Amino acid sequence: MDTRLRELAAEKSALRAVNECLRRELAKLRRQVTKLVAALEAARRSGKHQAAPFRQADGPAAEPKKPGRKRGRRHGRHAHRAAIPPPRIDERYDAPLPTACPHSGGEHVKATHAAAQYQTEIPRRPIHREFTVRVGKCRDCSRRVQGRHALQTSDALGAAASQLGPDAHAALVTLNKGRGLPHGKCQRFFRDLFGISIARATGVRSLRRTAERSRNAHDELRAAVRGSRWVVPDETGWRVGGKNAWLHVFVGETATCYEIGDRSGDIAERLLGADWSHTMIHDGWSVYNRFTQAAHQQCVGHLQRRCRELLEAAVRGAVLLPRRVLALCDEAFAVRRAWRGHRLNGDERADAGDSSRRRQSQSVGRQPHVARRVDPRRSHLALGHAKTTRTRRSRLVLRRPPLAPAASTSTINGRHGPHPPVRHSLSRRPVTLPPHKPPLPPTLPLDPPGHAARFQRR
Repeated sequence: MDTRLRELAAEKSALRAVNECLRRELAKLRRQVTKLVAALEAARRSGKHQAAPFRQADGPAAEPKKPGRKRGRRHGRHAHRAAIPPPRIDERYDAPLPTACPHSGGEHVKATHAAAQYQTEIPRRPIHREFTVRVGKCRDCSRRVQGRHALQTSDALGAAASQLGPDAHAALVTLNKGRGLPHGKCQRFFRDLFGISIARATGVRSLRRTAERSRNAHDELRAAVRGSRWVVPDETGWRVGGKNAWLHVFVGETATCYEIGDRSGDIAERLLGADWSHTMIHDGWSVYNRFTQAAHQQCVGHLQRRCRELLEAAVRGAVLLPRRVLALCDEAFAVRRAWRGHRLNGDERADAGDSSRRRQSQSVGRQPHVARRVDPRRSHLALGHAKTTRTRRSRLVLRRPPLAPAASTSTINGRHGPHPPVRHSLSRRPVTLPPHKPPLPPTLPLDPPGHAARFQRR
């Protein structure tokens, strides 16, 4: 008996050592998985960066193809369009024949015909204007009054009497904000191209002055976006003064508004208002869910990409839901193409949408386990926070599951509470989840299964 006990104790010590080794290996693999997931996410998001369309990650090609069309008749007819004369001719010049042939040197050159060539040039000579400003005094209030011409951009006199014209201010805004040139390069641009010497601070003051005068137009754009029947918001990374920021864009029916700030929902709430009640088409960012009065249309492109990502790692029955969602999206796009091609009228389009939703509801009803696999508090994350308060027959609209309590209970994230009835994202039939079992411990047990019972029996 003592010998058997010593053998079991030695076996237990060996198993404990193996278990400890497996724990260390598991921790190492978990760290490696976390690192690889972060690298994969960074690689996926790298294509969305602003420099992505202009960046060559692998460098130029070793043997690039020759640019231009290939020579010969096998590659189509080589034709050219006729030159379009400009609407106005400011200068005319004559190009006479040379006195001698440039090829043979012969002096007998005969004129056969005359051809026209057009040239468009930009003026490089700046225009200097002088305004004689009349200054007076009001006899009623005794205050100073001065005149102003329509071409003037400032009322400054004296030491600040030298100003830039309206076209120069517009060029500074276009170069700095439209083309992304810093103020130093804008300064060199004016100096090298037009011979105008300005300081970098001049460009800064010009942008501030232009922004102040464009405030009314900016308010009109915000009002136009706020009054649109639908708005498409999106955001991307930005840099302000060398620090990270976010550029928010809101596309409406007739206007587009840009806002720069942090990554929060306060910018959208200030622009649209918390009680905005029209249709919002966006991705799965959760901050847009604060607009509870709006009809939320999930971006179908984001939805399809998430389904493809789920299919990459899904196994067995988990592939059913992403495949059905992709099939429904393809069917909806087919209906839209038929509608745009004038192959369907309004009633046929509505009937096609109803039949598609009916088939999808029936298919989900035959496979209730697909809905049971979804976490009731995270089911909206699987397809990208899809949520609507209104549905339209001609649109692909998703619904976020309601959060009403039910009779069944389960443990979710360590908390014990009632289950809400889950509504499938593409179905109208509520499904109540069965009780969940408590999750398994993340680490391996110290003793193998059945070892303690075997030791007690002996």
